[in-house]
Amino acid sequence: MDLKSELLKSIWHAFTSLDVEKCGKVSKSQLKVLSHNLHTVLNLPHDPVALEEHFRDDDDGPVSKQGYMPYLNTYILDKVKEGTFDKEKFDDVCWMMTRKKNYLTLPQGSLLSENDSFKLFCLFNLLSEDRYPLLMVAEEAEYLVKKFSVAMSQEWDSRPLEDLLSQDASAREEGLSVWRFLEHLGAGHMLRVPSGEAFSLALNEVFLEMYHGVLKMGYMWKKGHMRRNWTERWFVLKPSSMTYYVSEQLKDQRGAIQLDKTCVVEALPDRDGKRCLLCVKTLNKSYEMSASDQRHKVEWIQALQTALRLLGEGKSTLHKELKLKRRVQRERSQRGRNLSTCSNSSNLSQSDDGYQETDEDRERHNQQIDSIIQLAREQENRRRDAEEEERSRQQEVQRELERQLKEAQMMRDSMQLEMEQKEQEAQQQRRRIEELEETQRRLEAALQEEIQADREEEGAREELQRFLEAEEEKSRQCQLLQEQHRAQRVLPPAEEGPGGGGEDEEEVKEEEEREEEVEEREEEPSPSSALDCAAQELQDLRESRQRSRKHLEEVQEKLRNASQHVRHWNVQLNRLMTPISPGDRTEHRKTTKQNMCPKKEGALASTEFISKYKSRAGSPPPEPQGLDKHTDTVSKSECSDDTAKGQG
Repeated sequence: MDLKSELLKSIWHAFTSLDVEKCGKVSKSQLKVLSHNLHTVLNLPHDPVALEEHFRDDDDGPVSKQGYMPYLNTYILDKVKEGTFDKEKFDDVCWMMTRKKNYLTLPQGSLLSENDSFKLFCLFNLLSEDRYPLLMVAEEAEYLVKKFSVAMSQEWDSRPLEDLLSQDASAREEGLSVWRFLEHLGAGHMLRVPSGEAFSLALNEVFLEMYHGVLKMGYMWKKGHMRRNWTERWFVLKPSSMTYYVSEQLKDQRGAIQLDKTCVVEALPDRDGKRCLLCVKTLNKSYEMSASDQRHKVEWIQALQTALRLLGEGKSTLHKELKLKRRVQRERSQRGRNLSTCSNSSNLSQSDDGYQETDEDRERHNQQIDSIIQLAREQENRRRDAEEEERSRQQEVQRELERQLKEAQMMRDSMQLEMEQKEQEAQQQRRRIEELEETQRRLEAALQEEIQADREEEGAREELQRFLEAEEEKSRQCQLLQEQHRAQRVLPPAEEGPGGGGEDEEEVKEEEEREEEVEEREEEPSPSSALDCAAQELQDLRESRQRSRKHLEEVQEKLRNASQHVRHWNVQLNRLMTPISPGDRTEHRKTTKQNMCPKKEGALASTEFISKYKSRAGSPPPEPQGLDKHTDTVSKSECSDDTAKGQG
C-alpha cells in the first residue's frame, strides 16, 4: 500500500463524516474547509481559486460532474512527498473531523481513552482492506488482538473473539467498521483486559511497532566517542535509523545512527568489564553497545539485520509486507473454499438435470470431495498446531525470562550482601588503622619524652659529677690547711742562755729575725682564717651537691614515668599489630612468655620500632655506673672532715 492509498483512507473518513445525509454529496463550503485543512497539515500551498474553478456554477448547475476526487488527486495527493509532513498529525486532523460526528462521547465503562481511540483508528486504517467502505476482516482483527495480548504478556484466549463472530454474522463474513471495532474492543468483547492502564501500555507498544515502523525498543549501554565512557540510553530502531534518548519518554534525543546499505552489524567479545557487546559500523563511525543479557543481544542483532534487509529492498516498514502475505494467504484459502463449493454445486445441478452417473464417476466425485475436505481439515490442523506451537514457545520464553529474572535477583541480593560484608570489613580495617596510627603517634611522643628525660638525667649526672670533683678537691685543701695549723701549734718557744757580750749580739740578731718573721706572718693570712674560708666553700659545695642530687632524683623519676608510658603504648601497639582471636588465647600466652614482642611479617614489632626510633633520634648511651660509688666516697670524706674539724 503506497502513501496515496494510506492518506486516502483517512480522508475518506473525514469526507463521510461531512456527508450527514449519507447520499454521497457534501456542500462546497465544507469541501473548502476540508481542503484548507489538508493543505495546511500536508505543508502544501493552498490555492482557493482552483477549488472554485473545479466547482464553477452557472445557470445550468455545476460544470464539474466528477465530484471531489479529481480535485483531491490533482491538487493534493499528487503533490504530496513522503517525509515533508507529519503523518500522525495528518491522521489526527482527520480523526478530529470524523470523531465529532460518529464518536462524540466514550461509551460508559469503556477501557479506551481518547488517545487510545485515536491510535486504534490509525491501526484500523493500516489493516483495513483497500476497498470502500473501509472494513477490517476477522483475520486481521484477530491478528491485531493477538498483538495486544502478547504485549500485555498474557496467554492468548480466542474464545471472546470467536463468540463475538459467531453472534455477528456480518462481522464474520464482511468485516468490522472502525466504529464497531472501537465499540467491541472498548467493551472487552474481543479481548479480556486486566486494566485500562495495562491495555494503554500494550497499545502504545503495538502502535509504535506497526504505525511508526519501530522494529525494536529498549535500554542499552552506549560507549561515547569523545569521553569513551559508557552511558545508558533508550534506543528506538527503525528501518532507516536508530535513535537514542535519555529515557523511554522520548523527550531528550541524544543522537541518531543513520543506517544504509553499507552498514555492518557484528557481535563483540566481552571486554572492559562489559558483556553482551555488539557493534554497528557505518562509513564514518563505529558504535559499540552493551545489552542487558545474551537474549537481548541476539534480539538486537536480528532486529538490526532485519532493518538492513528492508533498507536494501527499499521498504519502509515490515508490517506492510506481512499484511500482503496474510492477504495472499487468505485469497488462496478463499479460492480453495470456492472450488469446493463449485464442485458441490455442479454435482447438485447434474443430479437435477437428470444425468445418471455411473458408479465410477460417483466414486471419483466423492473422492474429490473427500480430498477437498481433508485438505481443509489439514490446513485447519496446521493452523491450530502453529498456534499451539507459538503459544508453547511464548510460554517457554516467559518461563525462561522469569528464571533469568529470579537468577538476576538472587545474584543481585548476594552481591549486595557481599558488598555490605566487604564494607563492614573495610570499616573495621579503617578503624584499626586509625587506632594503630594514633597509638604510634602516642608511642612516638612517649619515646620523645623518654629521650628528653634521659638527656636531662645525663646532664644532671654530669653536673653532680662536677660538684663531687670540686668538693673532693676542696676537701683535700682543707686537710692540708688543718695539717699546717696543727704543725704551727706544736712548734716549741725559744730559750734564753747565759749572757755575754758576744751572746747579746746573737740575741739581738735573733730578735731581729723573729720580728721579720712576725712581720711576714702578719702580711700573710692566718691559717685559721684560711681554714674557715675553705670550710665555708666546702659547705657551699656540699649544699650545691645536695641540690644537684635532688634534681637528679627528680629527673630520674621523670625518666621512670616516661619509660612506663613507653611500655604502656608498646603493649597497645603489640596488641594492635598482633590481634588475638578467642581460640588462640592459650597459644598466645605460651608464645608471649617466650617472646614478649615477636616480629610479624609485613610490620615491625614495637621493640624494633622503639630501637629504630631511638637510633634515629640520637639518644645518649646508657648512664654511668660509677657515679654512686664516687658519691659514697665523697660522703665518707665529709664525715672525716667534720671529725677533724671538731678536733681542731
